[in-house]
Amino acid sequence: MEHLTGQDPTHIGPYRLIARLGEGGMGLVYLGRSDLGRTVAVKVVQAEHAQHPEFRRRFTREVAAARRVGGDWTAAVLDADTEAAVPWVATQYIPGPDLTTVVGKDFGPLPEHSVHTLANRLALALQAVHDAGLIHRDLKPSNVLVTVDGPRVIDFGIARALDSIGADSLLTRTGMLIGSPGFMSPEQVRGLQLTPANDMFCLGALLVYAATGRLLFGATDTGLNAHLFRIAEEEADLTGVPDSLVDLVRECLSKDPMVRPTPAQVVERTETDRAEEWLPGTVLAQLGRKAAELLDFAPEQRGPQPDPRLQALPAPTAYPLAPPQYAPAAYAPTAPAHFGPAPAYGGPQAPPVPYGAPAQPFGSPGNGGGALLRRGWSLAMATVAQLAALLGGTALLALMPEILSDLGADASEQEWMVTAHFVVFGALLFVGGHLADVIGRKTTMLIGLAGCVVTTAIQATASAPGAMLWGYIGQGAFAALTTPASFALVAAHFTEQRSRAKAFGVYSLVGLGGSALSLILAVLLAQNITWRVCLYVAVLLAVVALVGTATLVRDLPDRAPAGFDGPGALLGALGLAALFYGFEASSQSGGGNITSVLILCFTVGIILLGAFFRRQSRTSGAAILPSYDTGARERIGALITLFLTGLALALVMPLFSEFLWSTDSGLVALPVMVGSFLVGSLVASGRLLPRVAPHVLLVPGLLLAAVGVLLTLRDMTSPAEAFPILICLSVGLGMAGTVLYSAITEGVAPGGSGGWAALAFAGQGLGGSAAVALIGGMAGGEGLQSNARGPLYVAAAALAIAALVGGLMIKGRANRQLAV
Repeated sequence: MEHLTGQDPTHIGPYRLIARLGEGGMGLVYLGRSDLGRTVAVKVVQAEHAQHPEFRRRFTREVAAARRVGGDWTAAVLDADTEAAVPWVATQYIPGPDLTTVVGKDFGPLPEHSVHTLANRLALALQAVHDAGLIHRDLKPSNVLVTVDGPRVIDFGIARALDSIGADSLLTRTGMLIGSPGFMSPEQVRGLQLTPANDMFCLGALLVYAATGRLLFGATDTGLNAHLFRIAEEEADLTGVPDSLVDLVRECLSKDPMVRPTPAQVVERTETDRAEEWLPGTVLAQLGRKAAELLDFAPEQRGPQPDPRLQALPAPTAYPLAPPQYAPAAYAPTAPAHFGPAPAYGGPQAPPVPYGAPAQPFGSPGNGGGALLRRGWSLAMATVAQLAALLGGTALLALMPEILSDLGADASEQEWMVTAHFVVFGALLFVGGHLADVIGRKTTMLIGLAGCVVTTAIQATASAPGAMLWGYIGQGAFAALTTPASFALVAAHFTEQRSRAKAFGVYSLVGLGGSALSLILAVLLAQNITWRVCLYVAVLLAVVALVGTATLVRDLPDRAPAGFDGPGALLGALGLAALFYGFEASSQSGGGNITSVLILCFTVGIILLGAFFRRQSRTSGAAILPSYDTGARERIGALITLFLTGLALALVMPLFSEFLWSTDSGLVALPVMVGSFLVGSLVASGRLLPRVAPHVLLVPGLLLAAVGVLLTLRDMTSPAEAFPILICLSVGLGMAGTVLYSAITEGVAPGGSGGWAALAFAGQGLGGSAAVALIGGMAGGEGLQSNARGPLYVAAAALAIAALVGGLMIKGRANRQLAV
């Protein structure tokens, strides 16, 4: 561990840097600390690698996959920004030396029972890595950190990103190989495609080193070419390997990958019931001394530390990295490879708040209080902004008959108002989400909220149908900016698993449940005040969100896309506009008269959106939807589930609000709905999502909502009979909404969250418009009891299908490494 130099940055992302831990071919490794006091290892990629688009793409994919690795014997990936000018990744800090230091410098070969335990724990770690779809590719002693309770594997999967660097890159300079010659498999030496069996050969070589203190095939005795030849052709010398392990190690070192054991087989063959410490007492004593030194380490003061959220990350030149050495000596066993820590104590898990650290009051400079308060305000303002946008738009549907009567408008003008509003809203969603990524989430929210204030005020003061029409259209346009920007603000500020689940638990109340909430709120207001006052309430909410966002919210500095993707935004806007218009116009035709014009709308919309997604998959830099190979299935599953859930809600809530209107029970229904939704989203999903797989919460939540829909089929004569329905719907949707919003942005960098937020709301909105097309004019028909059974059966079926889709596609691993 070394003190920072004057040329090192003071912050990287949200982490204050404390010391240098090491340097490798891929970049520098720093010791950092979050606002909440968690100590992490922050690994910064060399600027020369970051300049290669293909490297960035693969690095993004591998980091996203690495974040999903579970298990007790790996260093969890906690945070990353692969879109930054200088990409970085933060992992748990492991307070212990690497195996090279323990065996090669301080103590020599490990005793038999230590090697036995080492084999078992490393196999468990590799099993977790392989289950996440990764291959470590560089398992070696410097990537195994030693702690008092067992080893930890670091840097899994990251080295693969270097495969793609071009002809002028480090990959081709002096024939450099990805991997460490002392710990490479024959297929890696020959340049063949690697499988998980590659890691098992490396495990065998590592166990030989731990048991004997020497490198396999004498890596330091001859030149590099001769050593690589022996790896590919000769049998390994296993002299000194304990008899209890020699057969297992020999199988791991087989030239044929198909013969090597799997991690599960190694775990089974190395299980032990021995209760003694896994390392000798002298080793454990030194580990304790080094851990105490870490607590006493005092970073040099370099003046006031700026808030990382008020300054952009330094340009690549602010990270001076020593050029890597490619001479054969660089392959010495103690040389840190690529991304690994220095061969000294430290590496990517200290206690979240180090023992003995001085206490500071909540909110004081230097601790996490201020950051918590800022993030809390961001969540609050995003929630209020989303509610204001909904109340001024979607909820107006419940008041439309009264509004048109006062303004002297007819039914055809109502149809045009509703159609124009939703077509404009849907068409501009991708524009709003992309602007949030390009110019900033806060800036986009301020523009959208200011527009909502003006247009909703125009609606509230309208004296003619024309003014109401233009106000309604403008409100839809500015809501399309506010909605994805508010979602992206939450996704960007809450990246740690536990806080993310709780934040989305709150936000999903107005995101997924917002249409129901705004309709009930509109019914409640309309029963007690005029429609104009109801709209003034929406203006007041928008003003509160506007002022609060401007004064209290701080956007995070992250790398925006390289410019605005105009062609992509146009394709997305036209495609969504065609689909929204097709659904809305279909509803006006009574649901059964699908004309050639409407068929044309659907066809054109699908073609344009197909071209949009094709462009996004081929565009780098300015893409509206940045490409993330890992987690694609989960995001597609979440999008389909949001569409079906939006369809079900749009079928149920207008009919349910009609019942509330007729029974004058809105005042009681509103707190029941809000309380039940928060029970599902915060008490259930918010607490359990970091600990269990997402589908464990998603499937029961959607099925519970389906039960609530089926209960609506009963004949109800009093408001109390409606409350079990509302509770089932709200608790179920609360559980589902938290999972869905988290899944669709899981692994997405903050600089790309706006585009994915727009896609989420586009899918949800299209589901609502499809529902309107299905029921035609039924929502304003004869009432809940006479004509609602068909739509309610469809809604229940849609939720059941959503549960099936979500259960099959959203199967992310539980995050067993909880951050503080």
